Amino acid sequence: MRSLRPWAAVCAAVALALLTTTLTPTPSPAAAPPSGPAAFSTHSTRAALARLLPRHASQFTLVPVRRAGSGDWFGVSGRAGHIRISGTSPAVLLSGVDWYLRYTAEVDIGWPGRSTAKLPRTLPAPDGTVRRHASVPHRFALNDTDDGYSGAYRDWASYEKQIDLLALRGVNEVFVQMGADAVYYETLQEFGYPKKELRAWIPGPAHQPWWLMQNMSGFAGPVSERLIADRAALGRRIADRLRELGMTPVLPGYYGTVPPGFTERNPGGTVVPQGEWVGFERPDWLDPRTEVFARVAAAFYRHQRELFGDSTMYKMDLLHEGGRPGDVPVGDAAKGVMRALQSARPGAVWTLLGWQKNPSTQIIDAVDKNRLLIVDGLSDRYDGLDRETAWHGAPYAFGTIPNFGGHTTIGANTAVWAERFDRWRTRQDSALAGIAYLPEGTGGNPVAYELFTELAWRTEPVDHSAWFAAYAQRRYGRPDPHAARAWELLRTGPYSMPSGTWSEAQDSLFTARPRLTATSAASWSPGAMRYDPDTVREALAELLKVAPELRTTDAYRFDLVDVARQALSNRSRSLLPEIKAAYDAGDLSRFRAGAAEWKDDLMLLDRLLATDSRFLLGPWLRDARSWGRTATERDAAEFDARSILTTWGHRSGSDSGGLRDYANREWSGLVSDFYAMRWTTYLDSLETALVTGRPPAAVDWFALEDAWNRRHDRHPVEPSGDPVAGAAEVLGALPAPGAPAPAGSAR
Repeated sequence: MRSLRPWAAVCAAVALALLTTTLTPTPSPAAAPPSGPAAFSTHSTRAALARLLPRHASQFTLVPVRRAGSGDWFGVSGRAGHIRISGTSPAVLLSGVDWYLRYTAEVDIGWPGRSTAKLPRTLPAPDGTVRRHASVPHRFALNDTDDGYSGAYRDWASYEKQIDLLALRGVNEVFVQMGADAVYYETLQEFGYPKKELRAWIPGPAHQPWWLMQNMSGFAGPVSERLIADRAALGRRIADRLRELGMTPVLPGYYGTVPPGFTERNPGGTVVPQGEWVGFERPDWLDPRTEVFARVAAAFYRHQRELFGDSTMYKMDLLHEGGRPGDVPVGDAAKGVMRALQSARPGAVWTLLGWQKNPSTQIIDAVDKNRLLIVDGLSDRYDGLDRETAWHGAPYAFGTIPNFGGHTTIGANTAVWAERFDRWRTRQDSALAGIAYLPEGTGGNPVAYELFTELAWRTEPVDHSAWFAAYAQRRYGRPDPHAARAWELLRTGPYSMPSGTWSEAQDSLFTARPRLTATSAASWSPGAMRYDPDTVREALAELLKVAPELRTTDAYRFDLVDVARQALSNRSRSLLPEIKAAYDAGDLSRFRAGAAEWKDDLMLLDRLLATDSRFLLGPWLRDARSWGRTATERDAAEFDARSILTTWGHRSGSDSGGLRDYANREWSGLVSDFYAMRWTTYLDSLETALVTGRPPAAVDWFALEDAWNRRHDRHPVEPSGDPVAGAAEVLGALPAPGAPAPAGSAR
């Protein structure tokens, strides 16, 4: 996957690939769809089918069809063993295959978890002919943070799988930031910066998303020239695969980020210092009104084209999360950014994130709204939203961020999606033009991903209850009354959270920096339960009763571990107040019992997680080290990968900036080696205080945590143990139904 050639050779190779590879052109999202005859190859679809369904791929006939003026569509027809899929792009063909699998064959390829092992040797015939039209033209995926929280050190096979799963669900626009550091690296050398200085300015890969958002720089660096080259080669491969499938690689645009000392090296290049972001010094912002900005932007887009090819969509946000305009009029700045983009890529769409006060109407009103797309991260979080009024009629995509930091907690506001999307889409003068799947980390909550992306292929409202019932049936490949009951409980619990304040569920207190008053692990996560925790416990009991022949599916085993994990995590919210009450009362016996249960739960949780490869720390660390060529490079990558999960950054950002445990997650190895280490240290100090009558010993938590970040001990990369036995042990360890609910529970 990663080339060993020097940097210049890599640049030449990707440039040559651009000139010699024939790619399916991706039409501008703002333009009318092509009306000519279908003219794309099905080779990329066929290759994806071979990866996804190796035993059944030959039973599909793929038929490229003309994209009508109304947009993308697919058709499903045929007879047993001979399934005919029509579609308007290679990726849309895969969406047709997926629709057939879900609604005819009744199996599931989830993200993660699949039940395709239950497919018969001969695929069943569709019931007549099915034709589905996309209800919106823009089907966007991936948050700016995805490379940080989903894994900055993944290999090509991981990205290839991600692309396959996005195409299956009908996504046609994917944010690609892999390798963006190479564009800055090449560009800024033309403006007076030596290579060594730039490599120190660029953060480690896990932290680069926030550098690209102009929030910070330098942390977990310096990066090596070889690492930059390897990332560029992988980024090109990702972009090319998207193009082959008829999907748009949405590339980072240039909006003014520069290193320190820019004006001194480039007279006329006025910069606005951006201050701090949660303890990090932000990069400077180059005034987009200047001639120097135009030259930097032109160089940026030129190098980006050489490395990654062109696109019709570019993602960038001015003055993100507290950025300072200084004396630069924001509207004029937006004009400068758009002018540079259109000069380099005529007709391109500027994509912005709808988040907090972003984007400003000063930006929206200053440019051609037909060249904007706002991917809204808050559509399901707050009530009373009027995006048409707030964004002055600019096109936007209905979006969701159902987790923050890549948390492993289950839950989403899916009932809000089912009602609100169709209502917003069909109201008079609606500017809704798409969907935007924007979790901060992917690979969890498979039911949420499946439901949300299906919205784009429905022209009628979703029946929430009926949809979950059908999902329960296909998720394990056969109908089962206990699976149906389990998913009905999950539907009415964690997947029916209301809007108003949050778009994600509460995180686990097992993962919080220890304190008796903890109400969340991450600073900006919900401080209380957002649903009745008994729904998860009862769902676990039902899953353990599912028929033995369905327990062998990958989907069942993942869901069982995930639900058991969540049930045990929810126990942390009732157990911690019990421990606090015992400590406050000076009741040593009761405190010891509560502390022992807490420690036992952490070890039980770790054993459960060890049974599934998707809940292991080992692969995360192994992948990071695999990118290094020297011991120093491997150690730096591991620190980068460890720290993003724990302290996130340096002491200031961790302790006072609120970043610690922002990306907390329950993984085997992380639980036993990090979270249990913290809680054991803390609970033992409290016990000593009760015994001696003295205050608990002070703990320098950052020092303890950062020491863990700098370790290099190995963790298993393969699962061990029996998930069914582990889940049963969890159920047996939980209090009986009817026990007092945690404070703030929905009950």
